[in-house]
Amino acid sequence: MSQGYNASFARIYDRRWSAFARHVAPRLRAFYEEQPARDASRALLDVGCGAGHLAADFLQAGYTVTGLDLSAAMLEHARRRCAPFVESEQARFVEADAARFFVDGRYGLVVSTFDMLNHLPDLAALRGAFDSVVRVLAPGGLFIFDLNTAKGLAERWTGIGVEDSEELFMLNRGVYLPEERRAYTSITGFVRNEQGSYDRFSQTVYNTAFDVCDVLSGLREAGWPDAYAAVLDRLDTPLEEPEAAPRVFVVARLP
Repeated sequence: MSQGYNASFARIYDRRWSAFARHVAPRLRAFYEEQPARDASRALLDVGCGAGHLAADFLQAGYTVTGLDLSAAMLEHARRRCAPFVESEQARFVEADAARFFVDGRYGLVVSTFDMLNHLPDLAALRGAFDSVVRVLAPGGLFIFDLNTAKGLAERWTGIGVEDSEELFMLNRGVYLPEERRAYTSITGFVRNEQGSYDRFSQTVYNTAFDVCDVLSGLREAGWPDAYAAVLDRLDTPLEEPEAAPRVFVVARLP
């Protein structure tokens, strides 16, 4: 099972970690729209949609969006952010586990961003996600997701960080354990509420460092013969040494 964020941390996540989704959404959309075989329905499935920031970008561009997330609290933020589109039935947000889910419809594009799939515990869970996606991806459709590599986790998920302001105090403590190929981060703190007092939040999460070769092999076994790792600014160019990059974007096309 993937990891779900609690209500107190979902509030902080929505306020503090939205920049990544806003950065990658237009780039993923532009890449998809350049593909000759893209699905005419402009239907997106966002696996691990979080607070709905990426979904909002696609909705505003005229896509229909289904967002999946394990955290009910994160889904509430997504529904509020995309409320007009939910009301018009252009968007829906569903509680589901990325490691195994069932959703109706066919999608020309499926995405999973901000190292969401790193939150799965092992290759079996990751391959469960691949099997779930392949059932709903339209012929010729794209599945794009990003992963932190072992290099990225060792560089970015270690040490102690403190953020201190009138609105927020946050302590972030991270460690990467190479023998486990897993990084852990504990995030605790206090955030100012509308009444002027402070609410405490706490969340511990992990990222699993999957070997990129194993990831690509799992995709081939699940039905994607055409899959490669790239970087965001060059999604059309396979990396020769993906493990040398701190973060990779995996692009898989269904025949």
